[in-house]
Amino acid sequence: MTLPPESSPACDIVNLGFGHSLKEATQTRKRPFPEQIITKLREAEVHLAQGLSAAQACKRLEIHEQTYYKWHKEYCGVRIDQAKRLKELEKENDRLKRLLAEAELDKAILREAASGNF
Repeated sequence: MTLPPESSPACDIVNLGFGHSLKEATQTRKRPFPEQIITKLREAEVHLAQGLSAAQACKRLEIHEQTYYKWHKEYCGVRIDQAKRLKELEKENDRLKRLLAEAELDKAILREAASGNF
C-alpha cells in the first residue's frame, strides 16, 4: 500500500531548529551539523558528570564511542558560532585550494604550449 505524496512522511517538513528542516537534513546531509555535534557533546558531558561511562553516554546519545572521541577532539571547548565559522573557513580554504590548483594547471599548459612540446 502506498501513501499519496502529500501524506508521505518523507514529504513532511519538520523544523529541527538551527534553521534546518528534517527534509533538508535527511536528503542533503548525512553528517550532523556542527551545532548538533556541539549539542550532543554537551549532553555527553552532562551524562559523564552524572557518573556514566563514555560508552554508556554514547549509547544514550545514539552515537558510536569513536565518533564521540573524534567530535570531542575537534569541537572540545568550541562554541556554536565558532564551529559555524570554522566550517565556513574550511569550505573557503577548499575552494581557494581548487582555484590555485586550476591556476597552476593553466600555467603548466601555457608553459608547455610556449615551449612547443605539444
